[in-house]
Amino acid sequence: MPELKPITLSTPLGEFRGVGPERAELLARLGLRTVHDLLLHRPRRYEDRRQFKTIVELVRGEAATTHGKIVAMGVKRWKMGTRARFEFILEDGTARLHCRWWNQVFMEKFFHVGDEVLVFGKLLDDRPRTMDHPETEVLESGEEVMIHLNRVTPVYALTEGLPQRWLRGLMWRALAATEGLIVEPHPELAQELASWPTRALALRNLHFPKELADAERGRQRLALDELLELQVAIQRRRRNLESHGKALACGGDNRWIKPFLAKLEFTLTAAQTRVLRELRHDLAGAVPMRRLLQGDVGSGKTVVAACVALMALESGFDVAIMAPTEILAGQHFRRFAEWFGPLGIPVHLHTGAVKAAAAQGRGGQGGAVPPRGATTAGTGVGTTSARVTAPALFVGTHALIEAGFVPDRLGLVVIDEQHKFGVVHRERLVRKGRYPHLLVMTATPIPRTLGLTLYGDLDISVLDQIPAGRGRIRTFVRTPDRLPKVWEFLRAKLAEGRQAYVVYPRVEEADDAAGIKAVTKEFEKLAAVFAPSRVGLLHGRLTRDEQDRVMAAFRSGEVQVLLATAVVEVGVDVANATVMVIENANQFGLAQLHQLRGRVGRGAHESQCILIADATTPGAAQRLGILAATADGFRIAEEDLKLRGPGELLGREQSGAPPLAFGDLATDLTLVEKSRELAGKLAEAVG
Repeated sequence: MPELKPITLSTPLGEFRGVGPERAELLARLGLRTVHDLLLHRPRRYEDRRQFKTIVELVRGEAATTHGKIVAMGVKRWKMGTRARFEFILEDGTARLHCRWWNQVFMEKFFHVGDEVLVFGKLLDDRPRTMDHPETEVLESGEEVMIHLNRVTPVYALTEGLPQRWLRGLMWRALAATEGLIVEPHPELAQELASWPTRALALRNLHFPKELADAERGRQRLALDELLELQVAIQRRRRNLESHGKALACGGDNRWIKPFLAKLEFTLTAAQTRVLRELRHDLAGAVPMRRLLQGDVGSGKTVVAACVALMALESGFDVAIMAPTEILAGQHFRRFAEWFGPLGIPVHLHTGAVKAAAAQGRGGQGGAVPPRGATTAGTGVGTTSARVTAPALFVGTHALIEAGFVPDRLGLVVIDEQHKFGVVHRERLVRKGRYPHLLVMTATPIPRTLGLTLYGDLDISVLDQIPAGRGRIRTFVRTPDRLPKVWEFLRAKLAEGRQAYVVYPRVEEADDAAGIKAVTKEFEKLAAVFAPSRVGLLHGRLTRDEQDRVMAAFRSGEVQVLLATAVVEVGVDVANATVMVIENANQFGLAQLHQLRGRVGRGAHESQCILIADATTPGAAQRLGILAATADGFRIAEEDLKLRGPGELLGREQSGAPPLAFGDLATDLTLVEKSRELAGKLAEAVG
């Protein structure tokens, strides 16, 4: 016989005893290609098989595990063969249990009369006792019975053709074969991890724990390992910046900030003043600023951004502000032009529809002129600019990332609503200059676990005050049958001179979306409902000019009711709008609903947010209940993370949320903080 190769963690599973090419292909569907991959295949749940319920003890509606012998089985067909049901009857001496699978006749090949079978599921009925689609496992005698019975037993995610019992046996053999091969990834942390199980013990306890608490402790150790690697990478990135990036001196001299603040119609809050001190300290430091500014809806982030932009502009540097939508970019442009125009500071708009080339070629070559249609403030809105020699503010969308935007002296990058951008966008914009300062802002508060991972290389500032003079927002959940009353209430508010939003999840109706309303269809109806008040229509399929016209009419009060999709989610600010109605509210995420609600309550009048929904699922009812109960964006963010997890909450590609196998960013704050501490000690050890 040929000599067998020694097993290592990198051994392909096809070469592992008892696997073979067919099963190796099935394992590959689960992403398991090596022995190491297999050991990291986390059980999706555990069954305590030290105590089973007998069939007669099963309780209707409760999930439980039982076992017995198949005494009868077969397939029943009806409706001319278009419907079928496979069923077997299990008996354990106390009662019989009918296990059924609808339209899955292939299940018949996996069982035989006389088989001892373990089943896990919920008792659907007790006359006769019935389970539909339970999890099953055929029990066999032999040397591996101790793996499957009389213990806390792991249950793994599978793919078709891969038996649970076989995979569990493979895992047992793999752990035995790799004993002594699993080493500590960071032996220099032995003292700090003395109270933790070793990585080898953690893997053993993860798969075959003596108690459920052992499995959780094993998971935590493995989670700590993967979070530590993430934190090491984050801190390495920060150290690289500190060692290679020489900060531009952007602390400013107050010549523009003082007159700007003097002309504001309000006084900065204590939180805004505190954050501005932090930002000025960073801008005058030796290392380029990398800071995240969190502030709930309406907390005054835009004014803070204006002040920090003025600091960089006073220092002779250009500033770029990137927003996620043309609507928000246009609003920022108008506001900054109004604020900065009297100071003589050029403000340029740079979007997909309007691309200003004024940043190119300054210095020895002279200033470039924006193309026809580019919008510039400071030299006159809607005109082409002459040669620009003073530092300028550029407001735009993703277009700022494109190759055509190359300012000579970019000192500060501000990214608004950071969660709306891809994870690489901020880096691409920052690379436009020579290590410019970076401020990213979000009105979607970030749970601390995400803040320490997703934004772990940034310092964090928080605006935790709402400016005085803002009206209260009251939130209500109503079913669709209450819509006539809602429209009656809205008409009364319009009669008082107020304005309103009505938001829908779709632009147009879809055949596969029964009951989900579309803004274009509802526009026809509501234009009559609210007459003589004027109704406007806003959605992402309109041209930029059309969107601008609608928003201008709404801001001026010419349009009283704005029917829209979620394009109004961020940044739209009309103080006179006091009612937000969201139809099919269960189609929106919790954080998105909070953002939409934030479009009202921006003036002195009390505002109302009315959520219209048939909350047909527990998750939808829970989301709407949380929103109605609190206006605290930080609490909402934590709840949203628990409900959906980081990947769905922010979007994998946009959030950069790490694909953790063992860590849970909704619950593992302690582990994240511990990993951050250990990464710091590793950095000290490396020097």
